[in-house]
Amino acid sequence: MKKSRSAALLLVCLLTMPDGRAQERGAGPFPGKVHRIVFLGNSITYAADYVELIETYFIIHYPRRRFEFINMGLPSETVSGLSEPGHAGGKFPRPDLHERLARVLALTKPDLVFVDYGMNDGIYMPFDAGRFDAFRSGMLWLHGELVKTGAMIIHLTPPVYDEKIGKSKGYDGVLEKYSEWLLQQKDSLGWRVADIHAPMKKYLDHRRSLDSTYAFSQDGVHPDLTGHVIMAGEVLRYLGEPVGETGGLMRVMGDEGGKVYGLVHERQEMMKDAWLTAAGHQRPGMKKGLPLPEAKMKAAAIDKRIRQLHR
Repeated sequence: MKKSRSAALLLVCLLTMPDGRAQERGAGPFPGKVHRIVFLGNSITYAADYVELIETYFIIHYPRRRFEFINMGLPSETVSGLSEPGHAGGKFPRPDLHERLARVLALTKPDLVFVDYGMNDGIYMPFDAGRFDAFRSGMLWLHGELVKTGAMIIHLTPPVYDEKIGKSKGYDGVLEKYSEWLLQQKDSLGWRVADIHAPMKKYLDHRRSLDSTYAFSQDGVHPDLTGHVIMAGEVLRYLGEPVGETGGLMRVMGDEGGKVYGLVHERQEMMKDAWLTAAGHQRPGMKKGLPLPEAKMKAAAIDKRIRQLHR
C-alpha cells in the first residue's frame, strides 16, 4: 500500500489544539516502566498503518516519553494453528504463531503487547465449533505465555470482513462470534480488550448507506488507510485518549504531523522486516530484513530526525 504526504496530512487522526499545536497530556496511559511495545498479528498488522498512526500519536502528544514500537505481524498467520486446504494456491500452509512466539518474546522483551488475531483463524469458512475451539485455545495459550513475561496485554477484536467485496459470504458473522468471545474475557478473566470490529462495521455500514459502492477494502480482508485510521482511533480511545468519534478522526493535523508520520513509516517499513528476519518464521515469500544491528543504527538516525522535527 503506497502512502503519500497528502494522505498522511488528511488521515493521521491526531487531536490538536485550536492553534495547530499538539497538547501533551501528562505521562500517558501506560505505566512508566512501559518502553517496548510489540504488536502481534497477521497481514493487517504487518501492513503497519494502524501501528504507525498510533506511534505518531504518542510522539506528538507525549514527547517526553520514549517508546519503541515493534511490529511483529506476520502475513497469513493464525493463533489457532489452522490452515484451509490449498492455502496460497497450495504453496504453503498458514504459519502458526505457536512456532515462533518464544523466539519473538526472547528477542523483543516487551513491556506491552497488542494482540490482533481472528481474521484468518476461521479460515474463511462458515462457523464451526471445532475451529472456534481452536481459536479460543490458541488465544488462551497466547495470553498465558504473555503473562509469564510480565508484559501488559491488550487484545484487539478482529477487523471487519466486508462480505460485499470478499468471496466468503457470512464470514463476518464468524468474526463477530470471535469478537464477542474476546470481549467476554474482560469480565470472566479480566483481560484488556479493545473492540475494533464493531466500530469498523458501523462506519462501513454508514458510509455504504450513503454510497452503495463505498468500501475501504479491495478484497474484503485488508483495510486501506481509512480502515487503519479507524483501527488506530479505537485503540487510542480504549486507552482513554480524547480522539472523538470515529468520523471525527478524519482531520488535518498540520504539516508537522504529516512529516512525523512519514518518518515513522520510513522507520517501521525497515524495522518490521529486520525484526521478523531476526526472530525467524516459516512464512515463504517475505522480504529479508537488514541485520538487526544495522537496522537499529539506521532507525536511530531516523529517530533523531523525528525528534528534531518535534521538540
